[in-house]
Amino acid sequence: MTGSIAAYKAAILVRLLIRAGAEVRVVMTPTAKAFITPLTLATLSKSPVPVEFFNPENGAWNSHVSLGEWADALLIAPATACTLAKMATGVADNLLTTVYLSAKCPVFVAPAMDLDMYAHPTTQYNLDSLKSYGNYVIEPDEGELASGLQGKGRMAEPEQIVATLTQFFDRQAHLSGKTVLVTAGPTIEPIDPVRFISNYSSGKMGYALAAELQQRGARVILLTGKCALTPPAGVQVLEVLTAEEMYHAACTAFKSCDGAVMCAAVADYTPQQVADAKIKKQEEAWTLTLRRTPDIAAALGEMKGDRLLVGFALETDHEQQNARLKLERKNMDFIVLNSLRDQGAGFGGDTNKVTLLCRNGDQTDFEMKSKREVASDIVDEMERVWHSKPQAAQS
Repeated sequence: MTGSIAAYKAAILVRLLIRAGAEVRVVMTPTAKAFITPLTLATLSKSPVPVEFFNPENGAWNSHVSLGEWADALLIAPATACTLAKMATGVADNLLTTVYLSAKCPVFVAPAMDLDMYAHPTTQYNLDSLKSYGNYVIEPDEGELASGLQGKGRMAEPEQIVATLTQFFDRQAHLSGKTVLVTAGPTIEPIDPVRFISNYSSGKMGYALAAELQQRGARVILLTGKCALTPPAGVQVLEVLTAEEMYHAACTAFKSCDGAVMCAAVADYTPQQVADAKIKKQEEAWTLTLRRTPDIAAALGEMKGDRLLVGFALETDHEQQNARLKLERKNMDFIVLNSLRDQGAGFGGDTNKVTLLCRNGDQTDFEMKSKREVASDIVDEMERVWHSKPQAAQS
């Protein structure tokens, strides 16, 4: 917890969490002590409340690493604008922010501040950054604030926060027993030892999907092209380079899966021949002959049986028409359409704007969201389709 007038709600929050069956440890920033005492929270949580990196009286060290590894969830409530800024930029100048940077568990943030501070572009930018890192923001309420003004900035009520956490942990078991293949990132098609054909895919959407599926209890196989990303903890990672390699790995892995999400940006063409040595500059125009790469989604569509198959379509014109043709042609259950027409969507960024198109003609349009939130929407639809299917038959 941090130094906000909403800190008085922390006592109620701790009691409700314990009543719900949680084991709670409280970490406070030094400023938070001005609003509520560590003794109060230590009594309610039945655990010592560390504030500083070490105890000045005896030198005992409060290990931020151990606290970060211990937790199944990290809840920062209330979260001030100052702490949000530190979290977003990696400033580790107190015990709480070092615990945050060490945490391997899901992180929930419940902002609390005056309406102008909350609405400020800097605060909104920091919140968007935290969402892009995979953190969950529990939106503040509107109402009377400590300043006497009316607006959005009140920390969500303790009951609402506990309900959010309870729902999150309930969802963790939804996909228990399911094995899902996720393809992510670009493929690289070599021309010679120093040149290649590829695309702008960062892999962020696929990695977000892998993390969301894993957190809902699925066993995840992440089949990834070359990405500058750290794979989510707990997933099985298969690294490939070319479309051909991804094709063989996907066909093999899919046999033991209940479903697959085809999020990788796979090259449609690859050089007919790869030069053994660097191709020298020529005076005349140079022709590069390309051949088609294997169609991974179509191959899985042919072998899928009762398995779930989800595809992606990035279109620049006739978006829905082209996406629906791809959906039918490759025997997918639904397809995720994103368009390059929307600024902030598509390759490279931390946000995306998608439309889900289903085999039965249903269509769901979503607003611009962080890729982690988009992943949650996609996995929600996967759960819905799975519940409407007979038990997946694995070969």
